[in-house]
Amino acid sequence: MSNPQTKGGQAASDEELKGMARMFKALSNPHRLRIYRELASCVSGSVTRSPEEFKNCQRGFAERLELAPSTVSHHFKELRAAGLIHMKREARTVSFWVDREAALMLSHLFNK
Repeated sequence: MSNPQTKGGQAASDEELKGMARMFKALSNPHRLRIYRELASCVSGSVTRSPEEFKNCQRGFAERLELAPSTVSHHFKELRAAGLIHMKREARTVSFWVDREAALMLSHLFNK
């Protein structure tokens, strides 16, 4: 079995492998995987919401996944901790988006 590679064909370092393992662990939960896929499918690559819209967004995910909004919030937290998404609050606006580098790294891992 060959070493996993990052983009550019170079062998992944131990730290990169640990980072990928954290990502896979986060994505191993079907609810987080679905949330991640929905965020990744956003045409703009970024979703910006007011706090009320963010609550509605969480509520929307909660309804589709049949989960409590607090559970969906926990899933967002886990995806952020794994480096898969980013979230930024500015005044009354909340922005969240998929980390492009992480998505490319995962894509390269499977597209050999």
